[in-house]
Amino acid sequence: MAALTSRRSEELHQTRRLKLIVSYDGSEFAGWQSQRHGNTIQDAIERSLSTISGYQVVLAGAGRTDAGVHALGQCAHADVAAGKLDAGEWLKALNATLPPAIRILRARLTGGEFHARFSARAKLYRYRISTDAVLSPFENGRAWHITRPLEFAVLSDAAALFVGRHDFAAFSAKRGKPEPNTVRSIESVRVRRRGQLISLEFCGDGFLYKMVRMMVGALVRHASGKGPRDAIQERLEHPTRQGAAFVAPAHGLYLVSVRY
Repeated sequence: MAALTSRRSEELHQTRRLKLIVSYDGSEFAGWQSQRHGNTIQDAIERSLSTISGYQVVLAGAGRTDAGVHALGQCAHADVAAGKLDAGEWLKALNATLPPAIRILRARLTGGEFHARFSARAKLYRYRISTDAVLSPFENGRAWHITRPLEFAVLSDAAALFVGRHDFAAFSAKRGKPEPNTVRSIESVRVRRRGQLISLEFCGDGFLYKMVRMMVGALVRHASGKGPRDAIQERLEHPTRQGAAFVAPAHGLYLVSVRY
């Protein structure tokens, strides 16, 4: 009996790192990060991993998405027993046990030096706005519906102000404890329009709590003629003077991909 227990313990210590690319509709979840009530993306995937493995497995994600935010290509990793399943078997087993709103798109076994969060070099977020007079039911919960006029050229020009390395303290919300460093680099901001749908894509080395939603909120206020026209520049140059901040709704935001 002692020999069997010892062998089982040895098996649990022989692990491989499983890298996952995850897509999810965040509408019915309380965000990514595990919470006591258990209704998060991380909680759901950890339950599936643990059920398949037969022991508790902890999942680490590239970043935390808020309640209602979606993902097309979130990245996460977990350490699983070596030799139990190959990557393809993990993919099938996880999708067979996860709720339909969460899908594992890709899975592969990788070295222990990979870390979903700390190995990340950049993240790409997309925010979708519908300006249709009547919102399509297929966009409900997936785009911010704005019926007031937006000046697209003004929106595009103002978006370029975020590109570069800035202190984004005025474009972040408090999350309990103070953020030690609020400086981030934005590589690009792309604004596109197709019919009545506007999409804004932000690529950067990191994002503060609610940063993308606050940037979008500021851009929409600017493009709809509300507030001073130099408000965005002022908040970037004087980040401690936060002033009024408008946060765009969570359901229009998507984590598109993570670059390593």
